[in-house]
Amino acid sequence: MAQTILYLVSEDWYFVSHRLPMARAAKAAGLAVHVATRVGRDGDRIRAEGFELHPVGWRRGSLNPFTLLATVREVRALYRRIKPDLVHHVALVPSVLGSIAALGLPMAKLNAFAGLGFAFTSMTAKARAIRTVAAPLMRWLLNRPATAVLVQNPDDRQAALDLGVTADRIALIPGSGIDVDELKPLPEPAGLFTVAFVGRLLDDKGVRPLVRAHEILAERGVAVRLLLAGTPDPSNPASIPDSVIEGWRHRPNLVVMGHVSDIVSVWEQAHVGALPSRREGLPKSLLEAAACGRALIATDVPGCREIARQNINALLVPVDAAAALADAVETLMKDDDLRHRFAAESRRITVEEFSSARIGREIVALYRKLLAETVR
Repeated sequence: MAQTILYLVSEDWYFVSHRLPMARAAKAAGLAVHVATRVGRDGDRIRAEGFELHPVGWRRGSLNPFTLLATVREVRALYRRIKPDLVHHVALVPSVLGSIAALGLPMAKLNAFAGLGFAFTSMTAKARAIRTVAAPLMRWLLNRPATAVLVQNPDDRQAALDLGVTADRIALIPGSGIDVDELKPLPEPAGLFTVAFVGRLLDDKGVRPLVRAHEILAERGVAVRLLLAGTPDPSNPASIPDSVIEGWRHRPNLVVMGHVSDIVSVWEQAHVGALPSRREGLPKSLLEAAACGRALIATDVPGCREIARQNINALLVPVDAAAALADAVETLMKDDDLRHRFAAESRRITVEEFSSARIGREIVALYRKLLAETVR
């Protein structure tokens, strides 16, 4: 009988968007793949991959202890029923709740940090309070037997060490991989110079500074088109209000695209990809832009700088620095040779370091190591 892996992830769309290549690699390696998540728009797509889908009725963003306890009980009952050999907890909250649910059960546990999230990146009083409780709990959970932590960049590896996770329990694999055969270099579009942002419309993603940079360029008399592909995330405290986004819709040369299922359609329209985030794990939007042969603009922060490399394929700017963003856009707009050189390097880096084939081999090797070490 095939060994079983179960992915615990908050939302079905996030699994499809950010973990599908890993799950495909696991299935190709002979593992039976199960996915436990809140089912919304992508349930049928998960089933179509040949994965077993298990709806979980949790609420993202809720800190109500009774709600969290109910989620733990639901997940534990699922673990008892499926009896997976390995559970892959995707992101911070599933790692904590899933690890609690797995206490005393005979399974290997891989806890993936996709960045450290609001609780560990924000300086608000609410975030600091969460950290006070979460840090010692995570230290205890993540150092238990048959447990490992998966990070996507060296800064998050250091953050795991700072939490007290022992070095031998930490694996670094950069992302889930990009299908470089599906996402190929695209010719630059004709018409107005265009910058595209793809991601959730959050303050932590730097959307407001990017919109302000677009405004600064207009004040300078530099006409640039800005595409915002994504939606707010009401469960995230950093989500930008709908009223603000609605105001942006009326600005000249600013296009609020909403959710876009065909990501190629965004990069076909753009000369440059931008992500002025405050922190990332490894940003899929920049990887996709790079795979399509686009120069990048990003903040010099963990995650972003793994794919956006200063003066190699990108211009890096400080966090929340709208004027610096405007300068970077204007530089790449006016220097065709620099932009084209960056674009070629973006494609090379993605193919050599972040292809789904390469990442798939690395994650399967990690799965096999964990399964071999687990005493059933």
